[in-house]
Amino acid sequence: MPTTPCHAFLGLGSNKGESERLLAVARDRIARIPQTTLVAASSVYRTQPQLYADQPWFWNQVVRVQTALSPGELLAATQTIEAELGRNRCQEERFGPRTMDIDILMFGDLQVQDEVLTIPHPRLVERAFMLVPLLELEPQAILPDGTVLREALDHLSYTWSNDQIWQAN
Repeated sequence: MPTTPCHAFLGLGSNKGESERLLAVARDRIARIPQTTLVAASSVYRTQPQLYADQPWFWNQVVRVQTALSPGELLAATQTIEAELGRNRCQEERFGPRTMDIDILMFGDLQVQDEVLTIPHPRLVERAFMLVPLLELEPQAILPDGTVLREALDHLSYTWSNDQIWQAN
């Protein structure tokens, strides 16, 4: 467990049920995770589904938290929130519709890779729906390996307008 709190970025997404309300509920529950403070939240974006296109558009947002939890403890807390909001990982199609998805995008300058968790998120640099709101909160974000996220976003084929993001696969 970290001895001092560090910043982490969480990606939230929903396209099943009352998605906009579910994002608000998820933010509220994240703010109540022990030893964790919700510091900031990006705008909410409507985003085109990736990989499995035959589903409703997503509502996405990134939040910044300060936490004294370990990455594994934070993951457990966010998965509990997902389940409380109706997510059933055993019954859903991978990349398909879900009531709530909460991903740990970055956790301080840590790099983690085990059978349960990979930090930074392994597809972060490929997804405008994660990068646009993350860069809204942290415009100069750099991954532990030196990848500048603004440059990664510039290399993607995407369109961004107001509160919507379209991205070519």
